[in-house]
Amino acid sequence: DAIPSADQIRITTSLKSQRGSVWTKTKSIFEYWEVEVTFRVTGRGRIGADGLAIWFTEEQGLEGPVFGAADKWNGVGIFFDSFDNDGKKNNPGVIVVGNNGKLLYDHQNDGSTQALASCQRDFRNKPYPVRVKITYYQKTLTVLINNGFTPDKEDYEFCAKVEDMVLPSQGYFGISAATGGLADDHDVLSFLTFQLTDPGKALPTPDAEIPQKDKEKYQEEFEHFQQELDKKKEEFQKEHPDVQGQPGKNPCAFFLSADDVFETVSDRELRQIFEGQNRIHLEIKQLNRQLDMILDEQRKYVSAVTDEIAKRGAGFPGQQGQVSQQELDTVVKTQEEVVRQVNEMRNSMADALRLISGAQHPGSAAGVYETTQHFNDIKEHLHVVKRDIEHLVQRNMPSSEKSKCPDLPPFPSCLSTMHFFIFVAVQTVLFIGYIMYRSQQEAAAKKFF
Repeated sequence: DAIPSADQIRITTSLKSQRGSVWTKTKSIFEYWEVEVTFRVTGRGRIGADGLAIWFTEEQGLEGPVFGAADKWNGVGIFFDSFDNDGKKNNPGVIVVGNNGKLLYDHQNDGSTQALASCQRDFRNKPYPVRVKITYYQKTLTVLINNGFTPDKEDYEFCAKVEDMVLPSQGYFGISAATGGLADDHDVLSFLTFQLTDPGKALPTPDAEIPQKDKEKYQEEFEHFQQELDKKKEEFQKEHPDVQGQPGKNPCAFFLSADDVFETVSDRELRQIFEGQNRIHLEIKQLNRQLDMILDEQRKYVSAVTDEIAKRGAGFPGQQGQVSQQELDTVVKTQEEVVRQVNEMRNSMADALRLISGAQHPGSAAGVYETTQHFNDIKEHLHVVKRDIEHLVQRNMPSSEKSKCPDLPPFPSCLSTMHFFIFVAVQTVLFIGYIMYRSQQEAAAKKFF
């Protein structure tokens, strides 16, 4: 059921019980390799089915029940499973399953008993194409994934890793997909294959491009499949005239079990907004916990300095002791000021956290303004802390030499100051960018009302 075109291949259309696959015509002789696959999985349903698979097998795959390909393969399959067969609420997910040619895939349990590695990632209905990088080098298989939230092509995150994995020395690459009672469009935009060589070895010469004759042949096949699909749609509309002319319905809706599995474009955008808001909420909670750690560390430092003052006061009589006492008093006051500033920062972060947690409408202009003000207050508090520390150093710096603070026992550092400042700045930029993006989306949506 695959439909090729000049810029992509639709492995399966969003119709019930579809199967499609694409395989290389010649065997790959790479000992170590890497593939980069770009694809889209889109559908009107809140859940999709069945999924998509990327293959490296000793023989070309045939049509079968494993995401459109045959069972008992010899090699490895990386499965992007959309439907939750076992009801464990762990789909969509990515599963790595190896096979020696004898294994039957356990569809009912989503391959959980056979998975060599897995991760849970939502790859359906993303703003940008999803990108996957699969690397096999020195018997280690690594899967990296770009979830499609940003246009950055190199924004990969770790998904799965399998060590001591033995694959056939030669094999075919392929990609397949299948639909069931629910259906998605599975589109592959690119499938790039690279040979990995050890350092010092000669690089292989690149193969020749696809001949123009083959390109024309593929284009003719695509036009033929497209005409067949149009005929099927016309036949369906003739057999079911009751769904014609109704907004929000298409022939694919006939195969779904209930209308409530659909989501509109606005519902999808709202869900994505709340997903982003939830991520910001979690980041702010993490930042609040780190501020608490800094506050506890400052309190311990003040306590240690106070104890040192008592010891130094007893050890330096006369005028010399009085001067040391004054210097230590200055240090203690400055540290108390630091503690006060950190307390204010924590209160500001708590207010911002409550504001985001209690936001009822994501497009509220007042809520956006107050949240931005809180982040500005945090930045100001950080500048005050930095300025106070600089003043402390300058006040304790005599004209002849720098005064040395008393040696204190080392304290564990959970977060360095530089990393803290970088973290706050990055979060501020991301939050402001998110607010601007949401405002643009709302402005664009208003044009339709």
